[in-house]
Amino acid sequence: MPPTQILLVDDHWVVRAGLRTALDGQPDLRVVGEATTGEEAVEKTRSLKPDIVLMDLLMPGIGGLEALRRIAALPGPTKILVLSVHLQEDTLLEVLDAGGSGFVTKTASAQELTQAIRTVVQNEVFLDPRAARVLVDHYKEPHTKPAEGALARLSARERQVLALTAAGHSSTEIAKQLRLSPKTVDTYRARTMDKLGLKHRAELVRFALRAGVLRGE
Repeated sequence: MPPTQILLVDDHWVVRAGLRTALDGQPDLRVVGEATTGEEAVEKTRSLKPDIVLMDLLMPGIGGLEALRRIAALPGPTKILVLSVHLQEDTLLEVLDAGGSGFVTKTASAQELTQAIRTVVQNEVFLDPRAARVLVDHYKEPHTKPAEGALARLSARERQVLALTAAGHSSTEIAKQLRLSPKTVDTYRARTMDKLGLKHRAELVRFALRAGVLRGE
């Protein structure tokens, strides 16, 4: 398999240099470009077509969140992993709403960062454990009441997979907890998304949080 191609987006060269050193040392990862502003991030994503955009939210120009939205709207399979120091629940939900595939803090270790990238490449949603706790704690109770029929259409097992996905667990982790195969977990998740009319994993996580499926966890 060719290495995962990564575009680094941060306005601090020291941060970019540190990230490049950590990532280029991995045989399955390769940094193919760097950007320092939101506009540059969008243009380089369009031209380089990286597998992953690893980006900060605070930067000059249009800013990270708007750049994230524009990148997510581009054609192609590029995933966006946000790297930031902020863990407010509003920011986390905005990242998912804008089309981000995950969130990892700048205090994460090199191992945690590479795990996040590899998770997102596999079409999973990655939430740094600290970010997951913020969301789970904030959404123990539903903030918006979804159509009751939406959750009612899900089986008990589908609800389990939905809740564990929203808590930041990968298919492999969910499979271990429920004593299923990862492929079976993916099947349950696909059925759930089909029943709820969702297309992306981030939408599934967002729905689960707002539906309050984590209360009582």
